[in-house]
Amino acid sequence: MAGKIDTTNMCSHLQRKLFDANGEYRAIREQIECDEELTAVVRSRQLHIYRNGKKILVLAGKSAPKIIREDPLNGYLDLIAEDIKAILKESL
Repeated sequence: MAGKIDTTNMCSHLQRKLFDANGEYRAIREQIECDEELTAVVRSRQLHIYRNGKKILVLAGKSAPKIIREDPLNGYLDLIAEDIKAILKESL
């Protein structure tokens, strides 16, 4: 395991998205924990994700994720967006 994510000072909404069984960002958290090249730091209640020391992504609890650099990890965001669209379509 590469490392655990420190939840100190993390927004409670973001904690739920990362650590709940059905959380939107659960797959991203699992990648961070098993990929040695990825590190994550909490700054201003948001999760800043780095690959080999270069910032690639910022996750927040209520606002949309901010993609800094193209990275394979960003593919999980596309899957999340597709899931949300499918759920919304079913509820109509």
